[in-house]
Amino acid sequence: SPCAFSTAAQQRSTGDECGSEDPSEEPKHPLSDCALEHKAIKLEEQVRDLTERYRKALADSENVRRRTQKFVEDAKLFGIQSFCRDLVEVADILEKTAESAAGHAGPGDPNPTLKKIYEGLSLIEAKLQGVFAKHGLQKMNPVGGRYDPYDHEIICHVPAEGMQPGTVALVTQDGYKLHGRTIRHALVGVAVEAQE
Repeated sequence: SPCAFSTAAQQRSTGDECGSEDPSEEPKHPLSDCALEHKAIKLEEQVRDLTERYRKALADSENVRRRTQKFVEDAKLFGIQSFCRDLVEVADILEKTAESAAGHAGPGDPNPTLKKIYEGLSLIEAKLQGVFAKHGLQKMNPVGGRYDPYDHEIICHVPAEGMQPGTVALVTQDGYKLHGRTIRHALVGVAVEAQE
């Protein structure tokens, strides 16, 4: 035990001897002031570059988030588009049947059954149009309006008798829009100037 103490004391004393330096000497820096300034400028440039890249990446991620959110919202709104196209055809059949029943069931018609069928079909048609409106599906009524290639499909030209040329004179099949997007073009006849 006394030997261990003496060796520790010896090591401390020899360490003190090795560690003694001339106190007048200043420690030398490996880099000069000019080199430090140059390195600081480079680091500031790197910080600016990284900050700019970070801002761009942040803006890009925000744009991707907005586009994805818009895509999801559109999918919610227009996901029923093909179903609506099919249902619109059923509405056409119902409307034509109601019109046919109305033609046969006149005001002085002695057949009360036909009149009740017409009334029932009219109620069903009104209810169906109400359901369409509730879900953003609207029937277009283009008669008298300007021809729009995004909403209408021309099937014939009719002489413009009292109508502006280029306006829709008749509709053979109704068009429909789902939340403002055309899902079925209206089949129309457009008024043109009569040629002699």
